[in-house]
Amino acid sequence: MTTAMRTSSFHARPVCIGLLLALPLLKPALSYAQTQPSQPNPDSVRAQRARMILQATEEYNHKVFTHADTLRGSITPERAWWDVQRYDITVKPDFVRKSAVGKNLITYKVVSGLQPAMQLDLQEPLHIDSVLDNKGHSLPFTKEGNAWHVQTAKQKISSVNTVEVYFSGTPHESTRPPWSGGWTFAKDSLGRPWMTVTCQGLGASIWYPCKDHQSDEPDKGASLTMIAPDTLVAVANGRMQFSKNNGDGTTTTKWAVVNPISNYCIIPYIGKYTHFHEDFQSEKGHLDLDYWVLDYNLARAKGYMPEQVHNMMHSMEHWFGPYAFYEDGYKLVDVQHTGMEHQSAVAYGNSYAFGYRGRDGSGTGLGLKWDFIIVHESGHEWFGNNITTKDLADMYVHEGYTNYSETLFVDYMYGKEAGNEYNAGTRKGIRNDRPVIPRYGVNEQGSGDMYPKGGNMLHAIRHSMDDDEKFRQILRGMNKTFYHQTVTTQQIENYLSQEAGYNYQKVFDQYLRTTQVPDFEFYFSDDHKKVFYRWTNCVKGFDLPLVLKSGKDRIRILPTEEWKSSGLKGDEAVLFDEMAITKMYYIGVRPNVSKQ
Repeated sequence: MTTAMRTSSFHARPVCIGLLLALPLLKPALSYAQTQPSQPNPDSVRAQRARMILQATEEYNHKVFTHADTLRGSITPERAWWDVQRYDITVKPDFVRKSAVGKNLITYKVVSGLQPAMQLDLQEPLHIDSVLDNKGHSLPFTKEGNAWHVQTAKQKISSVNTVEVYFSGTPHESTRPPWSGGWTFAKDSLGRPWMTVTCQGLGASIWYPCKDHQSDEPDKGASLTMIAPDTLVAVANGRMQFSKNNGDGTTTTKWAVVNPISNYCIIPYIGKYTHFHEDFQSEKGHLDLDYWVLDYNLARAKGYMPEQVHNMMHSMEHWFGPYAFYEDGYKLVDVQHTGMEHQSAVAYGNSYAFGYRGRDGSGTGLGLKWDFIIVHESGHEWFGNNITTKDLADMYVHEGYTNYSETLFVDYMYGKEAGNEYNAGTRKGIRNDRPVIPRYGVNEQGSGDMYPKGGNMLHAIRHSMDDDEKFRQILRGMNKTFYHQTVTTQQIENYLSQEAGYNYQKVFDQYLRTTQVPDFEFYFSDDHKKVFYRWTNCVKGFDLPLVLKSGKDRIRILPTEEWKSSGLKGDEAVLFDEMAITKMYYIGVRPNVSKQ
């Protein structure tokens, strides 16, 4: 997701792009500073960052949405009356011409008697050639931008029907996968053809016709049949159904999943693949682990991937509950971009190196002890793939929780203090340029802060609860309660508050819906027997509890916007340590403030 960012100048993508976007700016600014040590640097990193944030804020505040945005991002009347049951996609890409032809057999259930035309989505320059109903009759259609309105006959409520949609054309190519969507027609390091698709955010309709809205997943699974040169191997989600040589220089290969799946997670991988398999004993028992890698990476992959995957799987199942797609198995697929959370076929492009391509976004060194892409993108199997948001605006549920899976992984492997260090380190990627949750119904993505800010918000909530086992059971309970469902942020927020036994609504409002970082102000009485404290720079009613502790000493306070006080015993005053507090909570700390 996941994973990476996308949108206009800030395109969200599934690796921790909130952290990574700042990196290209740092090197030239620092180099300049080093060559001019005695001169003030008017183009400092801080100045660049401030301009970048201001520009992003202005763009967000003044963005104008179009009818096309509504067609793409909302449940229109032409989408509302039918519920997708299954996709059966066939595609034949042409590497030389960079074109594609194919079809999608869409099985759907009628859920309303109000049946205007059926809205299908397919983005230019691809086009729909024909649409057939389940009796083989050709259906007329009109085009409105990337929305195609198909005239269907009146159908009974609860009936299950199909449309078969044929398409062709020269598809949009990704200019910077996975951050930009589209097909990739590339060559591997030996100069051989390699093809895939990346499309989160931009939408699966960039390469096949579908109902391109996250709220409607194919409930009964999906299949992807690829017709490709017989010198190449085609891989996709789930399990291989068959592979047949056509005797004409091509091979037809079909893969399928039995579980619901997001449109953007259905992905073809076509190249010189080979694979190896493991039988893995996990929380629910036997789980198939498969590794599909470019043939020249086989030995390298065998010596590297399994241990990383085993550690990841044990940590994720410990914190989040059982892997949600045992029936479809789990696999990593070698790619040339960084990676993506494609359900049961996670794209891996981290060069078989620890960190994120050899870098540690936390700056602590802890991120260089494990493979970022395997942990982060696989974390999306729980948050993003198992639990999927209905509207793109709530994508922090995918990215914030998955970002926090990194902290939880560090905690699981190296201890809680290491987790605190790692989590605090990720804050350098937070910009506070615009809200994490943007506008609904227009396919808009929020700030890249959804990654590190979302993860830091969860870390603060966890510490405020001061009960790691309860927190773990909440995360596991989410994956059980919302198993294979599409959700809203309100469902997730309400569930966490209900299970925690404390209403965190104002905390969610603060971190998800504003760009303010709350300040914790405090001062002591002269004898240090009493502490006075309050919240400032916060939403009205902000009430994050703070639990401060060291060894056996522990104090819990509930600051508000009004000054409050608590008595202190023994050495409890030392618990009000700025560095210790900010490791646990993403807040500003202002000690020794005099009461005004």
